[in-house]
Amino acid sequence: MAPGHTTHAAPKQFLELAGTPILIRTLHAFAAVPEITTFIVAVRATEMERVTTHISEYGYADKVRVVEGGDSRQESVQNALRALDCADDDIVLVHDAVRPLIEPAVIRRVIEAVEKHSAAIVGLPALDTIKQVERTCDGALVTATIPREYIVQAQTPQGFRCGLLRRAFAEAEADGFIGTDEASVVERAGIQVFVVPGSPSNLKITQPGDLELAEFYLAQRANAH
Repeated sequence: MAPGHTTHAAPKQFLELAGTPILIRTLHAFAAVPEITTFIVAVRATEMERVTTHISEYGYADKVRVVEGGDSRQESVQNALRALDCADDDIVLVHDAVRPLIEPAVIRRVIEAVEKHSAAIVGLPALDTIKQVERTCDGALVTATIPREYIVQAQTPQGFRCGLLRRAFAEAEADGFIGTDEASVVERAGIQVFVVPGSPSNLKITQPGDLELAEFYLAQRANAH
C-alpha cells in the first residue's frame, strides 16, 4: 500500500473519516479478507514513526510492516516488494491507502482474477466523452474522440503474481522507465492485465471535497445495512 495527506497541509492518510484515520479504514477493509496474510505500508521517512504509532493504536502492530517509500509511487512499491518475502506464484495487491472505501468483495474479485490471469486491476467505466488532444501554444487541440467502451479509469487494488511484478519492475528500473501505476509497468513487459469492475465509492481522497464525498458514501453504506 502506498499512502498519501490530518489537516489539509498534513498527510492525507491521517485525516479522519467518521472518526477513524483513513489509513486504518483501508487496513480494516483488507484485514476482512482472510486470504491476505501480509501487510506492508510504504511511507515517507518523516512519517514512519507516526504511521507505526497509528497502526499500533488500532491493533495492527503484529500484522503490518512499515517501510520507507521512495520519491515516486514506483519506488515506494519497489521498496515494499523488496521487503516482502513471497514466492513467484504468490499474489501481491497494491492499493492506495487513501482509497478507504474499497470493499472486501472487490478485493476478493481481484484475487480471483489474478489467480486466473496473473494480472488484474480495478477499473471504473468512463461516463464522460473522452477526447484525445495535442498540446499547442494556444492550448489543447482535439485530435480524436475515444469511444467510451474502450476506456476505464484505473483504480486500486492492482494485483499480480509476485514473480511477474518483480520481473516487470526490474526491467523498468534497468531501462529507466517510470510508469503511472503498477499495471503500466506490467503492460510494458508484455503482460495482459484484466479489469475487475470498480465503484465510484472507491475514490482516492486527494482534496477536501473528496472527504465529504467519502463521508456521503459511508453514510449510504451504513443506511443500507
